[in-house]
Amino acid sequence: MSVSQAIAIERPPPQARGWSRARILGYALVGTWVLFGVGIVAYLIYAWNAEFFARYAPAYLQGLGTTLSLVSISMVLGATLSLPVAYGRMSKNRVLSGLAYCYVYFFRGTPLLVQTYLVYYGVGSFRPELETVGLWWFFREAFYCGVFAFSLNTAAYQAEILRGAIESVPRGQWEGAASLGLHKLQTLRKVVLPQAIIVALRPYGNELILMIKASAIVAIITVYDLMGNAKLAYAKSFDIQAYIWVAIVYLVMVEILRHGVEWIERRITIHLHR
Repeated sequence: MSVSQAIAIERPPPQARGWSRARILGYALVGTWVLFGVGIVAYLIYAWNAEFFARYAPAYLQGLGTTLSLVSISMVLGATLSLPVAYGRMSKNRVLSGLAYCYVYFFRGTPLLVQTYLVYYGVGSFRPELETVGLWWFFREAFYCGVFAFSLNTAAYQAEILRGAIESVPRGQWEGAASLGLHKLQTLRKVVLPQAIIVALRPYGNELILMIKASAIVAIITVYDLMGNAKLAYAKSFDIQAYIWVAIVYLVMVEILRHGVEWIERRITIHLHR
């Protein structure tokens, strides 16, 4: 008996053919979304209103600038505030850790809409006290209140992203850097953060995208951002295109950010590809 005859080789089971229930459901959902997109495009072509576009396009551009300013400032301030919060979350001091935990718990556990109301209507109700300390000029402006609320909110999320990214770096990296004579700050800057940023990049991108979409909340506190101008355009024209166009603009912004984050991720992880 030959060796090939002695060794029994089991053949793989035959590949399932036909259309499974999951496959049919998937194609049906994709087809539904395609038809929906085609319907929106067809409606915009059929109901194209040059007068509406000429009248409200400048306001939309101005609102887009307001939205981008709001999100950009909030993300930068939130990133700055997230550093001490993340440090407190990782601290062995129970007081610092407890305060940081309460901060993160509150701002991640309550809706951003409620937080914006608390800042705009709640803090704004203390006008005499704010005028006494010279802060009324800030809290009387709806845009500044939106920036304040958004910064506090995103700082909590960014602190958790940063903490999780740093703690994902193996402890051996710290020990190896200490054996080379690097102190903790040098280790954090030269060893840990370059590895942590790879882990944190996509969550940071997701947080930025969520902030872009959540920025529409400020329209309810009289900030004429992109959504605020869309509401104004609809109130004057009663044309549903006012909301369709603003949805398209938000979608384009999200797609640009998503592809930008993916491009950066490919660039900083090029050494991991083989």
